[in-house]
Amino acid sequence: MTKKSYEVLNDPFLNKGTAFTKEERKELELTGLLPPQIQTIEEQAEQVYAQYKSKEPLINKRRFLMEIFDTNRTLFYYLFSKHVVEFMPIVYDPVIAENIENYSELFVNPQNAVYLSIDSPEMIEESLKNATKDREIRLIVATDAEGILGIGDWGTNGVDISVGKLMVYTAAAGIDPKSVLPVVLDVGTNRETLLEDKLYLGNRHKRIYGDKYYEFVDKFVQTAEKLFPRLYLHFEDFGRSNAANVLHKYWKTYPVFNDDIQGTGIITLAGILGALKISGEKLTDQKYMCFGAGTAGAGIADRIYQEMLQQGLSEDEARKRFYLVDKQGLLFDDMDDLTPEQKPFARKRDEFSNANELTNLEAAVKAVKPTILVGTSTQPNTFTETIVKEMASYTARPIIFPLSNPTKLAEATAENLIKWTDGKALVATGIPADPVEYNGVTYEIGQANNALIYPALGLGAIASTAKLVTNEMISKAAHSLGGIVDTTKPGAATLPPVSKLTEFSQRVAEAVGQCALDQKLNREDITDIKAAIEKIKWTPKY
Repeated sequence: MTKKSYEVLNDPFLNKGTAFTKEERKELELTGLLPPQIQTIEEQAEQVYAQYKSKEPLINKRRFLMEIFDTNRTLFYYLFSKHVVEFMPIVYDPVIAENIENYSELFVNPQNAVYLSIDSPEMIEESLKNATKDREIRLIVATDAEGILGIGDWGTNGVDISVGKLMVYTAAAGIDPKSVLPVVLDVGTNRETLLEDKLYLGNRHKRIYGDKYYEFVDKFVQTAEKLFPRLYLHFEDFGRSNAANVLHKYWKTYPVFNDDIQGTGIITLAGILGALKISGEKLTDQKYMCFGAGTAGAGIADRIYQEMLQQGLSEDEARKRFYLVDKQGLLFDDMDDLTPEQKPFARKRDEFSNANELTNLEAAVKAVKPTILVGTSTQPNTFTETIVKEMASYTARPIIFPLSNPTKLAEATAENLIKWTDGKALVATGIPADPVEYNGVTYEIGQANNALIYPALGLGAIASTAKLVTNEMISKAAHSLGGIVDTTKPGAATLPPVSKLTEFSQRVAEAVGQCALDQKLNREDITDIKAAIEKIKWTPKY
């Protein structure tokens, strides 16, 4: 039955606000329910943007944009498409972190999300059906909210990360907003301030682990796959102890993706490949060190390792080039608290004469002499001047990526890295960074923003109807970002700018989708990947 009157105005997928024509107003019983002036989407966007500019601080800008999102999806995405660079850090990271911290206190609208409780697993199917009705869901972003950005466990508040992630999917890659679904798996929280907060909207008990947790996740996955047979399932911000287990359980059965493990790995690899194109060096000659060996750190290491294998190194040769440093210092294979993802990269103590002294990053850098240093530690300012200058003393172009976010948790600033190395460092950051002026050269700073990769990877997989997301597809995604940046230019960035997001999303999607077809992973008869992408791409217009 066609919605009419206030049902239309209250449906963000159907509402056009003042853009409804006289004919539409008559047909949909909207006559008299809107001001008489009819506006174009361009006029609406201009008006909304002027209001947005008047809002301060940044969190109020975000909340204003979310009001538009809640009432008129098309207008929101039209506006987003016109201001991608400006809006990306507002809509998503880093500003979203503050919103998550205050989600329960400020809750007004569920934003078409689904809240699934471990205390009521029998309600999963009913909940998913209630949320979707007649919509065909092609993409779900699901989180258990234990490892939100760099701010940790936020329970049901973390649903905002699923909402934000899906916004980027649509803005960057044209995924139809009617075909997406944000989900939070509420298994409790270990954050005492939430448990004690009378306004907290999630389950008021400690986080549940073990068999009960995995049974709940499995019930969700199986139910979602049954209800939405063409689904691409994205896992987001799961905790260190569960993220890899959940991904590995399903990645050979369904098209699933974990952005923290795989997405961060893809974009970091792309940045390293970009840096090596500038320096003229080979990946297989590098020594790789990661500071912060959690979900993201170990995931990045594995992606770089896989690439080294593809470039001709044996497993033993490749593993010898990796060094992981975590809170206990350099990871050794005799430590009893290593995760399964850390163990392949743990070193033997007899490799070092001073193994017992390698309990901090500085000592590890001096002993190992890495040529690549990646930070996912959420420990601010830990890439010190001493460490950075040490790297610059033995390698001509040190590759240094402080990727932790938000801004206050970054291991170093791009400006300091350029200054301390006399302009030699090849840098990418986890948050947006302004160009750095140094000795008459403007250094463009690439952002290792997963948004450069994951939306297009998803689009390619969805358009090709891929049964799985394979290592080959992921590698194609990383390599497809090459050639966008002019690496011969002084101060060239290691990664393309966010301003070209929609342009290279198309390129990445085509590469990924074609790889799926080449591997015969398509569930439907598709021969032309470009045509398949165009067919499902959504553009924000009335």
